[in-house]
Amino acid sequence: MSGPAPAPPVSPGLHWRLASMAVMGTVGALSRGFLYGLNNLEVTGLGHLLGTLDRRKTLGRERGLLTVCNHVAVLDDPLIWGILPLRYATDLENLRWGLGAHDICFKNRFSSTFFSLGQVLPTRRLWHSPLGGLYQPTMTQAINLLSSPPKSTLVPKLSFSTDGTDSFPAPAAYTANCHAWIHVFPEACCHQSPDSGLRYFKWGISRLILESDPAPEFIPMFIHGTQSIMPEDRGWPRFLPRVGKRVRVVIGEPTDVDRVFGPHRAAWKRLVDRGDTELLKHDPEAVRLRIEVAKSVRSEIEKLRESIGLPREEDETAALAETWSKEPNKRKFKSPVDGSLINRH
Repeated sequence: MSGPAPAPPVSPGLHWRLASMAVMGTVGALSRGFLYGLNNLEVTGLGHLLGTLDRRKTLGRERGLLTVCNHVAVLDDPLIWGILPLRYATDLENLRWGLGAHDICFKNRFSSTFFSLGQVLPTRRLWHSPLGGLYQPTMTQAINLLSSPPKSTLVPKLSFSTDGTDSFPAPAAYTANCHAWIHVFPEACCHQSPDSGLRYFKWGISRLILESDPAPEFIPMFIHGTQSIMPEDRGWPRFLPRVGKRVRVVIGEPTDVDRVFGPHRAAWKRLVDRGDTELLKHDPEAVRLRIEVAKSVRSEIEKLRESIGLPREEDETAALAETWSKEPNKRKFKSPVDGSLINRH
């Protein structure tokens, strides 16, 4: 007679948690010191984020939290999290999970361990690897982190692979990580345009919104000024961030994704109910939903951009992927679309 099914693990071991707290706390403190001590930082709407984090800690998490912003410099993450008071810096279950480029952050065992401890998921970029894209295993981890624990009686695997041979910790396997905070940069590359405009948003953000269960809370953000700290055309010493810059961070009000994207999620559920996984990948309706959700998220960031006095976007086609398809197949270049400096490294 078989016994009860084993319960899924609650959290990683003590040694891992202590090491993660050390990494997150140290990086958080350095980021805060750099932003406030060596630059001129202006934060609008910080209470929106802190209030949400405090509520999630004191009242419990009933859904995930998804924050989204533009990407203008290589140090945007972790630098922008220097806006958080230090009391948040080691509260692992209430800190963000990010998606980091596999080819940059996970090159070797040391960097892989460091970024994993820093709550970063290894993400393959299509420009660098055919294993990238919407349906890579990392996206499944991110969706599961946002969602409720699975109802399956099977004990989840404590690791996952991005290519069938490598191995990384699987944070979504632990129940303590459910309904987590995920932060993403949907532009997926540093974009430094003359008017601080936005690129199109990639469809990974659409998967997080359409497929997480239940719908997460959603907070848009806009950052401006970190492009002066790490400009793409900087000279020697290229590896050092510049100081004395004006940095602005604007944080929007939290909202339930169902309030903004409810019709899109309902349409997605109808596709899911057909039971055809290939349909979810390539069906014109599925593609349409991803495009509309990505454009809508981008629109929320654009509103924050305009709120600090930057010029209104005139070309509405900038929100479409095909507008940017004319860009050259290079690692670094000046975009023919808006004159921005692009770095795919």
